Amino acid sequence: MSDPQFFRFLTYIDETVAAEVQAAGCPYCGGALHQANYPRKPRGCPGAFRVEYSTRLSFCCHQCRRRTTSRSVRFLGRRVWLGWVVVLGSTRVGERTPAASALCEALSIPWRTLARWRRWWREGFAQSAVWQVLGARFLPPVAVVRLPAGLLERIPGQGQAPLLALLTWLWPLTVTAPEGR
Repeated sequence: MSDPQFFRFLTYIDETVAAEVQAAGCPYCGGALHQANYPRKPRGCPGAFRVEYSTRLSFCCHQCRRRTTSRSVRFLGRRVWLGWVVVLGSTRVGERTPAASALCEALSIPWRTLARWRRWWREGFAQSAVWQVLGARFLPPVAVVRLPAGLLERIPGQGQAPLLALLTWLWPLTVTAPEGR
């Protein structure tokens, strides 16, 4: 995963969504939202994109001071690893194949971390409302034990399109937002 256009496109999507959130105003009181980005030290980020991936786009209301963070295709919630790393890394968990070993070595991902991600897909994610909606889109159903690889295999498209679609579907997991957001 070294396509610079892919990483720029993920940044573009996040910036576009953030601009829409800011324009809509505070979801709590309707006040104006001001930039209040979070600093991030994202793991799995190619060096060329470290600077533009070093902040999570977020806002603070000038009236009620409550924070509003926009959805993201780059970050998977509060995890320190980038979303695409969690998705693709989790597809390689299991036996220590040459492909899995190469990924772990290239991104410095400990095997223990991969096992934790795999457990999250099977347990935490499988119990989420996102999975309840997403899983219903596929017939025959995607087996929970095959997540996320089973999803990526079933999403139509070439190249990085299935990964981008899955990152977009995971959006609700990237923020804590008031109802209707």
